[in-house]
Amino acid sequence: MTHADYEAFAQRWTEAIVGSSYVSMGRRALAKHLLDLTYQLVEGFLAAEFDPSVGREVGVAMVAGHFTGTGTLKETLALIAEWLPGLLASAPPGVDVTGRVAQLVGSLAAGYASALRERSLDEQDAIYRAGLRARRQAEQALAASEAKFRAMFTEAKLGIGIGDLKGNITDANPALQQMFGYSREEFTQLNVSAMVHPEDAESVWEVYVELVRGERDHFRTEKRFTTRDGGEIWTDLTVSLVRDEGGEPAYQVALLEDVSERRRMQERLQYQAYHDPLTALANRQMVTERLEQIFAGPASRRRVGLCFLDLDGFKVVNDSLGHHVGDQLLKTVASRLTSCCGPEQLVARMGGDEFLIIVEDTAGEADMAALADKILSAMAAPVRVDDHSLTVRTSIGVVERPVADTNPADLIQAADITMYQAKAGGKARYAMFDQNRNDSEVASFTLSATMLAAVASGEFFVVYQPLVGLVEGALRGVEALVRWRHPTLGVLGPERFIGLAEESGAIVQLGHWVLARACEQARAWRNAFGDAAPLVSVNLAPRQLHEPSLVADVTKILADNELEPSSLQLELTEQSLMGDEAGPLSALTKLHGMGVRMALDDFGDGYWNLPDLRRLPLRELKLAGSFAAGLQSPCNLVDQRIVRALVDLAHALDLTVTAEGIETLTQCESFQALGCDTGQGAWFGLPGTPELIDALLLGAVPLGNREAL
Repeated sequence: MTHADYEAFAQRWTEAIVGSSYVSMGRRALAKHLLDLTYQLVEGFLAAEFDPSVGREVGVAMVAGHFTGTGTLKETLALIAEWLPGLLASAPPGVDVTGRVAQLVGSLAAGYASALRERSLDEQDAIYRAGLRARRQAEQALAASEAKFRAMFTEAKLGIGIGDLKGNITDANPALQQMFGYSREEFTQLNVSAMVHPEDAESVWEVYVELVRGERDHFRTEKRFTTRDGGEIWTDLTVSLVRDEGGEPAYQVALLEDVSERRRMQERLQYQAYHDPLTALANRQMVTERLEQIFAGPASRRRVGLCFLDLDGFKVVNDSLGHHVGDQLLKTVASRLTSCCGPEQLVARMGGDEFLIIVEDTAGEADMAALADKILSAMAAPVRVDDHSLTVRTSIGVVERPVADTNPADLIQAADITMYQAKAGGKARYAMFDQNRNDSEVASFTLSATMLAAVASGEFFVVYQPLVGLVEGALRGVEALVRWRHPTLGVLGPERFIGLAEESGAIVQLGHWVLARACEQARAWRNAFGDAAPLVSVNLAPRQLHEPSLVADVTKILADNELEPSSLQLELTEQSLMGDEAGPLSALTKLHGMGVRMALDDFGDGYWNLPDLRRLPLRELKLAGSFAAGLQSPCNLVDQRIVRALVDLAHALDLTVTAEGIETLTQCESFQALGCDTGQGAWFGLPGTPELIDALLLGAVPLGNREAL
């Protein structure tokens, strides 16, 4: 927006204020003043670090400028809410324009109300001091002071009431009469006790009694009153004790300001802070505070239960039918959940299509199971939205525990995890919290969440297992295998974290790191042993094979280590090669063309279509370790024939064959007799440090049934 746009807005703002407030400055000066405030609002709205307090500063400035007419605030808020969203094109990327407008408008209203209240309080104090001065002057010069006091009493915009020490009202000014709807004569027939509201705090009247006894000179509080016609108003009440010349209590003076509108505004803002705007259910903030209240009280034998719900397939509804249909569906779900629960149970929308129900003082898991069944039944009926009949299904995680055994954060986390267990179990059902399963899944989630940081901090390391020629018994290569030296759990094998890495996507970064470390080690062996250095074989996860940068990454790692491509072998699984996608095969072909060896790992455990082997750029088959168990007995002719057939097939395709899982001399001799080229397993050595491979290459440690260093 241009400067002219800001001037146009400031001019509209000027017209709104002149039309609703008495302003002492001229229009030109007023427009310039408002233009400065306009720039202040816009700068705050567009700031990279958004701070809604700039709205409060503008609201305070409005009161300071005496822009306090009846409709001034309303007109100002309407203009700002209409104008600010037009700044969307100028807003920083990712800014929630609607959210900023709402916060800025709310902050301005709060600042305006606060400043107006402070000014009113200052006026109250000024009136109070004037009253006391007038009273003292009345005693000295009765005629003159009476006129001054009566003028102040009559013309004051605040309600003023005077009463004796027994609480009988002796006088009320016109403002108080208008506020309550009573005439002066009717007021003088009332006692202060008649002004008690049923919901008054006892402390208010305790303080009042102290005042009329002379134990205090004044007090201030916010108090509700009932008007003559049965209505209700909120007031800012100040009651002061007037003493006689001897210092003894003489009578009391009450000053009242009607703050009903400000109170209603505060209540609306508070409601918005604790409720979801779409469904009118409690929101996450109210859930947090309710749980804090539950856990702040005495635990003793109290129990608490949660139902954490997530709608199955809700994203499909939003994406296919539109968000307006999704919104109507969420409203219906909220209504059904509310109908399933009692008034003492809190039903909340946590966000999106997630809902939470808090049940206090449960008797056990049976209570929560019954509630979950009731919810599933209530959701079974189709929901009609426009011309669509929608079936609602929900997965529910149920947790019920003693208050003394948990805390709010752990309780919600347990319910959330259990909900995902219900989804994994088939959806449209509920699952009860199981502590042992939860501990296991929390541990897995923790490992998954910290994995990338562990890679960066050097917690992972690589070990190497020998690949030995079965004919000559020499070391031909090594397989690089990753381990995690966890700071609290010790050394973790791949079975603890590889699956989690694949699920989370961390396998891409972890696999890249392993490949880089293995190639660095291959270069070190090449420098130390020349042509006797072993081939290094590295596992390639399915997710890595689908990475567009795979070929470029391998090329760069080889170049960084000045390593010949033939020194590297990549091991693939049947799972990574299944499917019709051309991308993975294209990447393998390019790597093969560079000279990188390809090996098909765990061959024989899957459902591989044997003729497909001809289309793959492979150099080696690695037989699954299950064959080694079958060859432990020399009499197992079936497994021998299968292995012989696989070896013959591989050799016919010009592939070498490695037998995995060799643990005994019998297995080693059987694979050798059946024509396998290389072997791998505990018989030749467990995965160990690079120093162990150094020792094998130097002949300092013989091959055969060696344990890792």
